[in-house]
Parts: sequence; structure tokens; C-alpha cells
Amino acid sequence: MNSLRRQRGVTGIELVVVMIIIGILVAVAISSYRAYVIRSQRSDAKDALFALANQQEKHYLQCNTFATAIDAATSCADGKLQGTSLSRNGWYSLAISAANATTFTVTATAVIGEDQYQDSACRVFIVDQTGVRTAADSGGSDNTDECWR
Repeated sequence: MNSLRRQRGVTGIELVVVMIIIGILVAVAISSYRAYVIRSQRSDAKDALFALANQQEKHYLQCNTFATAIDAATSCADGKLQGTSLSRNGWYSLAISAANATTFTVTATAVIGEDQYQDSACRVFIVDQTGVRTAADSGGSDNTDECWR
């Protein structure tokens, strides 16, 4: 009679094994997705830098010099660009440095406390007046190839 008994349902061990497998798959999927999102949000810095560099060129055509700061004012006398010091989504702070009559460098740096600050591989993006693009990781080391591809 005992040999004819059939087992019904799922044992506790089988259930635990299935839950562990599902947990591992979810952990891998979430970390892969997060890495993808961080890489895709780098476009916020790139868009902001190209727009800022374009504004610099317009300012140079009108004022015969590059702007030295970003502000609400736009006259040649104050030497400032009209705009905001944050990228469109607020993930990067924007700055103009090394600006004079013939050169400029615009920089986008991940804002501390924002999600994009977790992108330690590409923390800083830079474009200069010749269009040369560079980038740095959280330690300040050059990571241009990874960040601008």
C-alpha cells in the first residue's frame, strides 16, 4: 500500500530552491538595468555641453570674446551666457572655465546626491572651443573613450 501512495504538492526545500534561483535572476537583472540607465543618462551631460558650447560660439560672434560665466544676463559687457548652471534633468552642474578672448572650456559634473553621481566611471565631461571632448572618472583619471562613445 505504501508504494502506491503518491506525493502531492511541493516540498519546502523545492520551494526554497526555486525562490533562491528567482532571487539570483532578479539581482542580476536589476544591476544590469541600473548600469544601462546610468549609461543612457550620460546624454544629459553631452546635450548640455554641446548647447553651452554653441551658446559660446554665438556669444563670440556677437561680442568678439567668449563668455566667462553662466547667468541670466546676456550683454557683451557682463561676459555671461544666458542659461542655468544645471543640465536639463538636473543630473549635472555646468560651468565655464579657462575662458578668455580666444579659448573656453565647458564642464558638466555629476551633482552630488543625484542618481547620476553613482556613475563613477564618467563623473566629469568636458568640451573646449575646438570641440575636443574629454571625460574623467570619480578619481579624476581620463576615461574619454568609455564616456563619449
